[in-house]
Amino acid sequence: MPTARLDDTLEMYYEDDDYTDPWRTPETIVLHHGNAKNTRLWYAWVPLLARQYRVIRLDARGFGRSTVPPEGYDWSLSNFAGDLLNLLDHLGLEKVHLIGETVGGTISLQFAHEHPERLHSLAVCTSPYKFAGVATYQEYYKLVQEEGVAGWVQKTADRRIDPKQSDPAHHQWYIDQMSQTSQRVVLETLAYLATQDLSDILPTIKTPTLILVAENSVGNSPDRTTGMARLLPNSRLVEIAGASGYV
Repeated sequence: MPTARLDDTLEMYYEDDDYTDPWRTPETIVLHHGNAKNTRLWYAWVPLLARQYRVIRLDARGFGRSTVPPEGYDWSLSNFAGDLLNLLDHLGLEKVHLIGETVGGTISLQFAHEHPERLHSLAVCTSPYKFAGVATYQEYYKLVQEEGVAGWVQKTADRRIDPKQSDPAHHQWYIDQMSQTSQRVVLETLAYLATQDLSDILPTIKTPTLILVAENSVGNSPDRTTGMARLLPNSRLVEIAGASGYV
């Protein structure tokens, strides 16, 4: 199990998959998960990508098999972006393609703003850029507070995966993966995220960006989709027909 000691407080878990031809030097894709998720959620992407690219999946600070910080840690998009930068430096990666899903995409946007020289391209999957004033996050916080992470995920899972299109075993596996996350970490990150709005920094991001959205996502508001595309000067919006929140 590969880990990287990135600072005095973080042992980051990551996966490194490369099934490209051994005589080639492939470009690298980095996959960044969302809130309460981990490297395992990308399992179906790896076989599709790793034949042509080196694929790095990470567990962000506080999630999966990476270090859980102590109570009172200063959660911020910039700190998450800094952890990602430290991982790239640790692995000797000068420039990568970055893909983030949900909040992982939000972190990826922050990274593109702060470290554009480290990116070939960016893709964000059903990712919010504006949390402030969105009732969903207040609802999520209350659910996690009252019913724990498992209760929150159980009650909101159908927003992420359409049960009509998903194997019931896959549906339960997805719930189990998210439910492993520390309740404190989820509460602290939700509280922080509820204050965030990236509207001002999106126009500064010049990295070629693909915005992937699910047609049936409950969070798929015009402001989240066309609003982001309008603010990002070098972006393309693609809607996946029939998909729910879990792209």
